[in-house]
Amino acid sequence: MSAAIDSVLIVGFGGPTRPDEVRPFLDNVLRGRAVPRARYEEVLQHYERIGGRSPYNDHTMRQAAALNDALARDGSAIPIEVGMRNTNPFVEDAMKRLTERGARRTLAFIMAAYRSEASWERYQQNVEDARTKLGAHAPEVEYPAPFHAHPMFIRATAARVAEALARLDARERAGARVIFTAHSIPVAMANASPYVAQLEETARLTAATLGIENWTLAYQSRSGSPREPWLEPDVIAVLKNRNSRAAVVAPIGFLCDHVEVLYDLDIEAAAVAREQGIHFERAPTVGDHPDFVAMMASMVRAYRG
Repeated sequence: MSAAIDSVLIVGFGGPTRPDEVRPFLDNVLRGRAVPRARYEEVLQHYERIGGRSPYNDHTMRQAAALNDALARDGSAIPIEVGMRNTNPFVEDAMKRLTERGARRTLAFIMAAYRSEASWERYQQNVEDARTKLGAHAPEVEYPAPFHAHPMFIRATAARVAEALARLDARERAGARVIFTAHSIPVAMANASPYVAQLEETARLTAATLGIENWTLAYQSRSGSPREPWLEPDVIAVLKNRNSRAAVVAPIGFLCDHVEVLYDLDIEAAAVAREQGIHFERAPTVGDHPDFVAMMASMVRAYRG
């Protein structure tokens, strides 16, 4: 580890906070990508179904506030700013605020537990672009070690799965299948990253923590050309196999709720489960679970030296 950090930058994807932000948000996300217009309109409808906004920013701000509180409790509070890739507050604005607060070395906590070009390197590039624009006074940046197998992250994930299992009766729970899900990405991108291996490790450790034997890893929210292979199986296909009469879907690939969870799982996947006669329960995302926040705080302290 290099020099000690003196601040934290939480880097997230971002989401629209009201209906009139949805189109500008999608335009920003999809800039430079050849997405069929029908798919664009379909996603707009997804946002309409969940209330015309995403709770992503709110959840991320709560995670940042919980981290600040955890550090303050033992006297180790330091400046924390939140920056998003696709919405206000943008990464560049957050970096500027850190610079104004005198930060010299920042721990950039990218809100993704599994690393691929889409979930990790693009965020790093956003941070570096912001540093370049800010010039010589911008803080240097450190990134935390992978945390997909961190004991506190596994405890938080297991606790969320246990919440969903508890909503089943004893008979259903005994035969339930746990389906861990994550965002699908192109196979070529996955092959160039540890994404799948990290997901499999989280799923295995979480299942072992709870003594679950009937589990599988599936993917969701695929986009892009149908001619390009993406990670499978899709969660919808898994549900249609009807391997059990009860299913708990645990979106371990997401650290808080947003459209991929609230529409793709709570609406679309839940409807398929009903059609198949499956009792469907969705585990909460880790969000601001105390163990996840404690993990973040422990990592910040470690990088403070």
